[in-house]
Amino acid sequence: MDIVQFLENKTILVTGATGFLAKIFVEKILRIQPNVKKIYVLIRAMDKQAAIQRLHEELIEKKLFDNLREEWAENFNSIVEKLSPIPGDVSCENLGVHDFDLRLEMWREIDIIVSSAATTKFDERYDIALAVNVFGAKHVAEFAVRCVNIKMLLHISTAYVWGNMTGIIREKTFSMGETLNGSRKLDVNEEKLLVEELMNELREKNASERESTIALKNLGLQRARLHGWPNTYTLTKAMGEMMVQHHLKQNIQLAVMRPTIITSTYREPFAGWIEGFPPRTMDSIAILYGRGRLKYFLGNPNTILDMIPADMVVNAMIVAMAVHANQPNSNKIYQVGSSKKHPMSYSDLRRIIVSYFKDSPWINEDGKPVKVRQLRTMGSTASFHKHMRRYIILSKALKVASSAFGGCFQGLHADLDKKVNTALRLADLYEPYIFFNG
Repeated sequence: MDIVQFLENKTILVTGATGFLAKIFVEKILRIQPNVKKIYVLIRAMDKQAAIQRLHEELIEKKLFDNLREEWAENFNSIVEKLSPIPGDVSCENLGVHDFDLRLEMWREIDIIVSSAATTKFDERYDIALAVNVFGAKHVAEFAVRCVNIKMLLHISTAYVWGNMTGIIREKTFSMGETLNGSRKLDVNEEKLLVEELMNELREKNASERESTIALKNLGLQRARLHGWPNTYTLTKAMGEMMVQHHLKQNIQLAVMRPTIITSTYREPFAGWIEGFPPRTMDSIAILYGRGRLKYFLGNPNTILDMIPADMVVNAMIVAMAVHANQPNSNKIYQVGSSKKHPMSYSDLRRIIVSYFKDSPWINEDGKPVKVRQLRTMGSTASFHKHMRRYIILSKALKVASSAFGGCFQGLHADLDKKVNTALRLADLYEPYIFFNG
């Protein structure tokens, strides 16, 4: 099959288009097949003009598009005109597309939907995670059903929907309501009701935004762990898969893509592209160390890190689209990772990072190279908590001293207390991944 030819004259809807992975996908489609008919990019925005502005600022003007810009030169605008920004929101019915004529046009023209919208915070507020990762997936499936010429739906999930499972993890679908620990059935509507009840309680108490955020984050983590998932993100992504499969018609082909830890690009459009600081991938470890902000490394040195470059995930997405479009009963799950083919342990990662920044130091704001020290490894959560104990004791001492001396140590105590709580929370959230045996 000629994959590039398959993309010719196709109309694609991409949700979550301003996200890291979706940007790389959009750029690749435009680069390999300039004769794609149209790419609808769903963007959270108040109106069309705001969507256009976000499209330019968060996609087209990015360095990611430099190769495309250079290749097409004065004709670059004719290529990016293939992108049609749509103000919308997957958490709303009809994807938040209020213009009825536009919805009719989309339902008539769309060949492929790439469902990439998600919140990836491990401890996201439960109301937000449910709205985007669960009901967002449902709304995409319902929108797909209305598309009369649709060839397939590609849903982006995560390989970690199976939680802390050890050994070989199969490319297996979830049954509606299935849990990881075999506890009572998972009811999506019940989860939504719990959120609504908590939000009503918080309103009655006149809770602050910060108090509400903490309460809703804690609810998500509690519900995840009750049913066997390590965090809110993996729970809601698993529920999202259930919703897509439940609400999609049998005659619409579905491919679910489950990547592992997505890192910067390997080759396309150029090596090493990562977005934002700090990035939410393993790249952040390297960057923090290079800048002199990371002295300790928590994780089993023998744990295999299942990392996959973003452009390789995009390649898998495009191949899956071409293979499954118009193929009857070809619904498939793909887990995209590297652990069996190119295993990398935590000790390997540590060695590579240290070696790199010794040879090529980070240049700080003053134009001077940052000198890095050896990266200390903590091989267990017990050793981490032992290390943190001294800071907890110091924080308590500062609190007592602040009370005794009229609050003169209040700022120091607040700063240290915040750092300690952040470190403890991050260690708790990342523990399932840094000691993963699947």
